[in-house]
Order: sequence, then structure tokens, then C-alpha cells
Amino acid sequence: MRLFTYAFSFAVLLCLLPGCSPTPPSDALFKRLSADRTGIAFANTVTEDDSLNIFNFPYLYNGGGVAVADFNGDSLPDLYFSGNQVESALYLNRGDLRFEAVPQATPRVPHQWTTGVAAVDINQDGWMDLYLCVADAHNRPDRSRNQLWVHQGLDADGRPTFREMADAYGIADEGFSVQGAFFDYDRDGDLDLYVLTNRMEAGSQNVPRMRPNDGSHPSTDRLYRNEGTGPQGHPVFTNVSREAGITQEGYGLGIAVGDINQDGWPDLYVANDFLSNDLLWINNGRVAEGQPQFTNRAATELKHQSMNGMGTDLADLNNDGWSDIVVVDMLPEDNLRQKTMLPSQNYDRFQLQLRYGYEPQYVRNTLQLNRGPQPDGQLAFSEIGQFSGIQHTDWSWAPLLADFDNDGYQDLYITNGYRRDVTDLDFIVYENAQRQFGTGNLKADARQDVADRMAMLPVVKTSNYFYRNQGDLTFADVTKDWGTHVPSFSNGAAYADLDRDGDLDLVVNNLDEEAFVFENTARTGPDRHFLRLACEGPSGNRQGLGLKATLYQPATTQFRELSVNRGFQSTVEPVLHFGLGNDPRVDSVRITWPDGRVQVLRNVPADQTLWVRHREAQASSPASLSDSQPPLFQQVAAVTHRHQESTFNEFKVQPLLPHSNAQTGPALAVGDLNGDGRDDAFVGGAKDQPARLFVQQPDGSFTALAFTADQRAEDQGALFFDADGDGDQDLYVVSGGVEFYAGNAYYQDRLYRNDGRGRLQRDTLALPPLHNNGSCVVAADWDRDGDLDLFVGGRTIPGQYPLPDQSHLLENDGRGHFTDVTATQAPELAHVGVVNDARWTDTDQDGWPDLLLAGEWMPLTLFQNQQGQFRNVTAVVGLQGTSGWWNSLAAGDFDQDGDLDYVAGNLGRNNPYQISADYPLRVYAKDFDGNGSLDPVLTCYLPGPDGTRHEYPVHSRDAIVDQMVRMKGRFHRYRDYAQAEFSQVFSDEERQDAYVGTCEMVTSMFLENRGVDSSGTVQFRLTPLPDAAQLAPIYGMLAGDFNDDGALDLLAVGNSYATETIYGWYDAGIGTLLAGSTEGGFTVVPNRESGFWVDTDAKAMAELRNPDGQRMIWVTSNQDSLRTFALHTPHPLPLALQPLDAYAEVRLADGRLTRVEFTYGNTYLSQSSRTWEWPRGAQSVTLVDSRGNRRTWKPQFTTQ
Repeated sequence: MRLFTYAFSFAVLLCLLPGCSPTPPSDALFKRLSADRTGIAFANTVTEDDSLNIFNFPYLYNGGGVAVADFNGDSLPDLYFSGNQVESALYLNRGDLRFEAVPQATPRVPHQWTTGVAAVDINQDGWMDLYLCVADAHNRPDRSRNQLWVHQGLDADGRPTFREMADAYGIADEGFSVQGAFFDYDRDGDLDLYVLTNRMEAGSQNVPRMRPNDGSHPSTDRLYRNEGTGPQGHPVFTNVSREAGITQEGYGLGIAVGDINQDGWPDLYVANDFLSNDLLWINNGRVAEGQPQFTNRAATELKHQSMNGMGTDLADLNNDGWSDIVVVDMLPEDNLRQKTMLPSQNYDRFQLQLRYGYEPQYVRNTLQLNRGPQPDGQLAFSEIGQFSGIQHTDWSWAPLLADFDNDGYQDLYITNGYRRDVTDLDFIVYENAQRQFGTGNLKADARQDVADRMAMLPVVKTSNYFYRNQGDLTFADVTKDWGTHVPSFSNGAAYADLDRDGDLDLVVNNLDEEAFVFENTARTGPDRHFLRLACEGPSGNRQGLGLKATLYQPATTQFRELSVNRGFQSTVEPVLHFGLGNDPRVDSVRITWPDGRVQVLRNVPADQTLWVRHREAQASSPASLSDSQPPLFQQVAAVTHRHQESTFNEFKVQPLLPHSNAQTGPALAVGDLNGDGRDDAFVGGAKDQPARLFVQQPDGSFTALAFTADQRAEDQGALFFDADGDGDQDLYVVSGGVEFYAGNAYYQDRLYRNDGRGRLQRDTLALPPLHNNGSCVVAADWDRDGDLDLFVGGRTIPGQYPLPDQSHLLENDGRGHFTDVTATQAPELAHVGVVNDARWTDTDQDGWPDLLLAGEWMPLTLFQNQQGQFRNVTAVVGLQGTSGWWNSLAAGDFDQDGDLDYVAGNLGRNNPYQISADYPLRVYAKDFDGNGSLDPVLTCYLPGPDGTRHEYPVHSRDAIVDQMVRMKGRFHRYRDYAQAEFSQVFSDEERQDAYVGTCEMVTSMFLENRGVDSSGTVQFRLTPLPDAAQLAPIYGMLAGDFNDDGALDLLAVGNSYATETIYGWYDAGIGTLLAGSTEGGFTVVPNRESGFWVDTDAKAMAELRNPDGQRMIWVTSNQDSLRTFALHTPHPLPLALQPLDAYAEVRLADGRLTRVEFTYGNTYLSQSSRTWEWPRGAQSVTLVDSRGNRRTWKPQFTTQ
């Protein structure tokens, strides 16, 4: 046997480096206790040789687990550690954090590789038993049989004794198991068993293929039903996997149990490694014979998952009563590790995976925020790991969610580390070259060959991570502050109150070194009260697994569910722990047992462990629905239309793009096309998809008409307006996209004239040549001559991202013929930026509409209209420093002070770049390699070798080489590239004359209009929208009083599925309603209350009316169906608007004067109906047109 001393020495060297394990602060929350102090000297040491190594056993370094239970009946939690090559170990808790090893009492699995461990009272005799999962490097059945060690009572010395009985119980599973989870899935009163499996077959586990989901794959999990007591006086289990629906393959590493959809039946989340998707097993409850007990809802309820799912845990992280899901992966935090691990993006491969039925997966930790059930009963999840700040913790294993500082919010501890980094790209290239170009002859000493390969592999020995929950779904890295920064190879972990002082201590099973025991000192500080619930369940489930508890405090509510399978290969103490902060007493606790019985505890003193007993619970009464309020919105079937995007792959043209510019639509415009008083709608089409015109009928239905003549063009913004002053509505459609070469004739915008009877005919002479990639179109009488003029935004030049294409200011001659006057009236507008949205709005109330712009790599930009000439005043109105990835604009007098405020939709904070003013995202664009194509290189700030953030390219070496082949010669090795800051990748001379774009703000913002200063210039104060509006990009927005309380609310939608494939989709948006107040603030309305659910790649949104006057909301989505929502609030008297009406002054009952603006173009690629209703509480309304003509109305009825 040959030992590989080189790599071991390297690992030792790493740990001797300065700062490797810093001295924890004196007030650290945790104290690491030595083996001498605790008596716990267990070390899961793994020895490699030529016959057993990482090359022939990929799970060599996955390590073992920890189980916490009282094995000797003294009410103190004992510990069991599973070992791989070493014997497992049982330690009895003797109090005061001192433990005694009892090797003679420890269940042993000789010559077998033990993985996960579960502590359970399987026969309900009051003694805790152990179920051990077993794996074998060579898949030998006799070495892979799981073990059940049944407690036989105490010996004469008070030590537990055990007997192995897996065969007798029917659960000696031979399937290369990772973990066993006990739970009562069928609610028959006893505990069943789910066995998590990870059995490798020949070939690569990351090659897309048809997925065998019929139960035939060897790596399919198994479900064992407890049949009750058998002839031998103990439970007997039966494999019911197929009939229960457990038939989908996966390389399982983590499992969590909980009632995820809150229907009273326990569900499962399974984290799978490699390309196999995670499984969200929703329990179907009482099913008819022949129907599956479980249905995998991952594809319909999760938008994406972790690529290499490791451990997982469930907990309510925002105290809303719904369990959220954390899965850990392998993404490093620092640039060096990222660039030596992450491969190049492969858009075609990603699309192939989707075609094979795989759900999207990305290499990073994920936090699936549970948003509750939609109207169809399906859950909605938003993945917010990047928003929360927990996405990159390197090669991770066990996530544990619990309230470690007793402040009322559950924190996150993550173990990590891996002895040999087999993902190192330099090593992978070497291995592939050896296979492809080697002679095929084995070395004389095969052991030496293995040793040489081992010596090439870096070591991943990093500190585990600790994150403190800050109460707003964000987490602070407190690893050093809390005293747990110790580099290690850590795997399974568990928590328990080992010393019974009211806080949770930590135990970690390490590879190659003694286990960690961290003493929690939270109770030594002030305002750290607690309450713990211990359970005495019914006869078949004495631990009360599956019990749910909701704790009510004056300022918050907490929810817990009793499940001991948490993290990785481990089980925690079977007690529910609540931190109470400074509350010395709890208002009430509602206990719900798995069989539905309920008990309520009131006025409960803090700082105690309270026993709750099933025999004291009462049968629950049916929930009353009398007090429930119907949601504001209801999705209805109005039209059937689905957007079909073209298959153009822009990443083939520019591999370094952060996102494709070919998936920006469809647009939506509302107007009365045929003059019948009913709202009609235009929905744009992608390249080769005809646009649709929906004409509303008297009964509220719609007739669809197709625009086939111009279907080759890609429709962008669209606008109904009276271009020629003949009293009917014409239609302007912007042409854009990147499917054609720059300057192609298909980029020409189109004006369709209305013949007065609702028929549209394209006028090819009405517009100047506009052969550019356009975006939005908005109209206003900006020169106040009595007709409607236009602004048309430009996006990027096709094939030359991020260079902005031209924007245009078009002047109307009154007859619907337009002239490009950009050069004379607003020369800075021509190439102002990558414009996504624009709004004509009178910001300073001087009667001349100004132009507000939102776009990518540009600040929110304001051009002040100075009597027909436009001046860029961005830098003096409070908008400096706002460069972002802006998508959309909305306006309204939100604070009811008489001027217009604005909302700007941005990328949002749920992104991979950690952007701020100090650490911006940048793009440097130039033909760096001189081959005639533009190379857009993105940079961001990542931790370097010194731990501080430096500017590095975002892209992998492979991606850089795909764009610029010569870079392969500059950086021969991945490590060389990973060590180079951006200034070393491209010299000062090479960067000279490059186009530089900056993104320093990604937060969606509220722009409060503070009025004009002494110079007559408007001033803005920017405030971030609530966090719920920061989880995804915002595109479509509507301002309106949706809840009928007299204040303006905000409705928003957005996601983006056009991204590159490494960092992946922005898909956490599910639609957002923010309830406004007359002071200008916003409150988040949960989707369950609003009824507004849009979880697609949503883009445009507009409001229209049905013949009864009911307000309807239409939402378009890229490559998805159009959705319609009906608003269930009163629809008062509609007011008729004239084509040139610009705004209204509304006098409220309290004397305040507020303003409403009427625009042509409302938000991203959207135009809403110009029908307007009498405002709630209005005493009078004065309408003002673009020339200043006024007319005042007063109500002839009583308003509410």
C-alpha cells in the first residue's frame, strides 16, 4: 500500500499559513472545545491506495454523519459518529459537555463503508435505535447491506446494548445508500422509511440522455412501508417504491422531510448530485387504489435547482409559516477557485438538457423561498440564494437551519471541504490528454501512476460557513465573528443543546481529523430567551415526528416542524427549539400533531423545555372560511395566445454575452381600433411569428387577427395613437432584435394607418429610414403644436453588444409624416445608451413634457424639454450614480403632493455579481484581438488571494478563448488565468479606446419628486422598493389604486430567461403587488392575498376594460401564454379623454391637489387603455391638454 505524502504535506502546509485559522474574538458566540475537554476523539480517517482512491471511487471523501439521541435514558443527548474505513463511535453524554466513549457498546459494521446514520425508536419501546446506511466502492451486495441496530436495553454498567436486525425488519437495503429517513408518510400512526440512494453506473453521470423514470435505474430511491407488528413481535417493512410513485432516478446526497405544502401530509425534498435533477415529492394524501402516493413536482414548482445537489434542509426562514428549502452545491467564493472549476457556458448543451426533460440547474447553493399555494394548488417557489448571500460556500455538504443566536430567526451553518479537487480544470485537461494521446501502455508501477495523479490535485480545505439570518431574507457571514473559522474537511453535522443551557451546540464529523464540538454561548448574553418543545407522541410515533408548532409573539410568529433528518447523513436532536430574543413570555403556541389533533398553550414562560403530549391534544375543528377575503385579482380565460420566440443563438456570435438580446418581447398595446368604445389590443410577434390584433366584442370576448405581411420582422414596442389627426387610432410598431445583420431592411419601423373602420394599412412613406435595433416607442406633443410626436429607443447594434444603437426623436407634421430631428433638437439622444424604456412626463410642471429614459449600462436619464430643445440634466437632478441594468418606468403621484413620482425597474439584487457603487459591474468592449468582431468583456469584483475584492473578468478561460482564440496562448493554464486580475489580462494599451459601460446600481427604486430648486430644476430622492420587488428583474409595471383605498399601488412583473447558462435564469419573480400609502411608502401584499401570480418570463403589462367597465390586466411573456387578470374592486364612472389630454388635476376631499398624467406608452413595451375613472374621494377634476387648455368636472354623485 502506497501513501501519498505529497498531497498530505500540501494540506498540512495550507493549515500552517498565516490567518488559516484566526483567533476567534473574545465575545464569539461559539467556543471550539478540544478532545481533551470533551472526550470526543473520533476522526474519520480515510486512507488511499492504488486499489481505493478518488479515481475508482468518486465518493471517497464524502465522509460520515452524526446522530444525536439519548441512548441511555438519562435525558442527555448522546452522539454517534459514522466512520468509513474507521469504526463508528458512540459517545455517552456525562454532563457539562463531557463525553465517554463506549466502544464495547458501539454498533459495528466491520469491513463496510458506513455513510448516513439515523437515530429512531423503530419498535417504539422507548429506546433509541440506529439505522446505518452502507456503501461499497465496487457495488458488492454483501458489502452494501444497510444495518439496523435495535436497542436491547442497558447492561449492568448502564451502557446501551444493540442487536443487528435489518433483515428481520425487512430493511437490509443493498442499493448503495446514503441516508435513511423515518416518517409516517401514510398517516397510519407508525414510522415508514425512505432510503436515499446513490449508485453509480458505468459512464458519465453528466451526459444528457433519456431519463429512466420507471424505477429501473439502479440509483432509484426506495420507500419501505411499515406494516405494523409482525409474527416476531416487531415491525416489518415492505418495499412499496413503485406503487407509491418513487420511480425517478437520481444520485441522492441529501434528504429533508416536512409538510412543504401545508396539507397535513409529509412531503420530501431529495437533493441529487450530477445532472440528475432534485426531487420534490409531494404527498398526495389519501389516494385511490392504483394511484401513486407521491408526485414529483420539481419541474412545475421549482424554476431551477442546484447542479450538484449535496445536503439539504427545510425551515421557515422569514417567519411566514411556510417551510423554505436550502440545497448546497460546490461554487467557491473566491476568483481563483471559481476560475479553476467553472467550465465555459454551453448554450446548445443547456437547450439539449431541456429537450431531454431535465430542469434547469446551476452550480451554486440555492434557497427556495416558499411563496405558498397558487389558485391551482401548486406551490410557487422563488430561488433567492444570491439575494440572500449564501450562494457560494465551496465544496459543501451539510446545511443546518436553526436559531443559533436565539433572536427568533433561523440561521445557517454549512460544512464543506474536499481532500482532492477533481474539478480542477488543469487536471481535467491533463487527464483528457492522457486518454486521447497516450500510448495506452500502463506504467510499470500502476501505484506510482495513481500517486502522480494524486499529487497534481489541489486541496480544498476551507472553513465551514456560518450565516446569521438578518430577518429580511438576507444572511450575514459571521464565520469569524462567531468563532467557527477553522479550515477542515467537514461532512455530516448535527445540532443539539448538549449542555441543556438553552442554546444549540454544534457537532461536526470531519475527514482526517477529530470531530468538532462547538459550545454555544448565546445564553450568556442579554435578550436571548428560548423555548424548547419535547414531544411525547402516540404509541406508534413516540418521538412525535411530523409535529408542527406555531409560536405567537407580540411582534412575530414562528413555525417549526419536528423532523430529525437534516443536512447531510445526519439526524439532529428530536426537540423543537425557538429563540425568543428579549421576550420573557410567549403569547401562545399552537401544536398540530401528525394525525390532526391540536392543542394550544397560552401565556407560556420562556427559558424552559416544555413537554407536549399527544394524549392532551384535542380533535381539530374544520377551518372557518367565513372571514377569508377573496383576492383582489383573479386569473380568467380571455384570449388564447402563446408567444413563440425564434431559435436564434446569439451566443454563437458573441460568446461573452451576459444575456441574449433576442428574447426581449412581446410588446402589448391597448387602444380602440374601430371606434366602438371598447378596448382592443395588439400583441407583438417574434421573428417569423405573426403579431396578433385582438378586437373586443360586445360580450367581452376577443376576435384575433394576424399580421402576416410583416412577420419576418421582430416586433418590439407598439403604440396606438392618432398619427394623422383624423380621429381614429393608427398603430406604430418598432422593429428590433438581433437576428439580422446591422442595417438590415427588416429593422425598419412600421406605421399602420387606420382607414376609419378599424382596418390597418402600412404606410411605407410615413417614416424616415430607421434601420436599427429599436426598443420602445412613446408619443407626446413635445413641441406643443397640436399633434403627437414620437421618441423611439434604440437597443444594441446587432453583433456589437454593448454598443448602443441609435435612438430617434421624430417630429410629426400633423398629417402623420415624421421627420428625424434628433440631430437638431436633442443630439445627445442619438447614442444615449441601450434604451429599454422611455416616458414623456412633465417632471417640473412647466407644461413641456420631458423625456425620462431607462436602459442598460446607463443611468436613469432625464432630458429636460426647454421649449422644444432637450438638455440632459441627469447629473443635477439627483440621478447621478444610478448606472444600472434598468428595464422599465412607471409614474404616479404616489405621495399625493401634486407632482409626478416615478418607479424604475432594475435588474434586482438576486444576481451573481454583488454589485455596488464601490464594486461595480463593468463591460469593456473592443476588438481586442483584431479579428473584426467586437469583444465584450465583463468584469466584477471578487475576493483575491488576500481576501479583499479585486477586479476580475466574469468569464471563464474557456469563454474568453471562445471569443478570442489568441488568449489561449496568453494563458496556457487555467490557474494562470485565475490568478490574473483584469489589468493583467488586458494591458493598459489594449484597453485604450475601449467602450466602457458601468453598472453600479441594481436595486429597483422609487423616485420621489421633491419639486424644483431655485434654478427651476426638478430634484429626486431615490428609495429602494421593498425586498419582495428586488428578487427578480422588473419589466412591466402599472400604477393604480387596485385595492380601492384612495392611494396609488404598484403592480410589477418580470423575469429573464435570456441569460448565459453558467449563472443562469433570473426567474424568482412571481408578480408583485405593492400597496401604496398617501405618504408614498409601499407595503408588500402577499400573492395569496392579491391573487396576482405571474411566474413566467414576463415582459409587457397593460390595463384595459371589458364592456361592463371592469378593469382587466393583460401580461405577456416570452415563449409563454398571455395571462389575463380581472380586478374585483368597484369600477366607477369612466371619464372620456381627448387625444391631446396630458394630465388631470384632482382636488381631494381634504383640499390636497394631486396629479394624474395621461401618456402614450406606460411601461416596458406596453401601452394601457386611455380610459380613466373618477378617482376615489375626488371633489373636482380638471383636465389639461398639451396646449394648456383646461376643462373642469365636478361629480354629480356621491363618491365613497
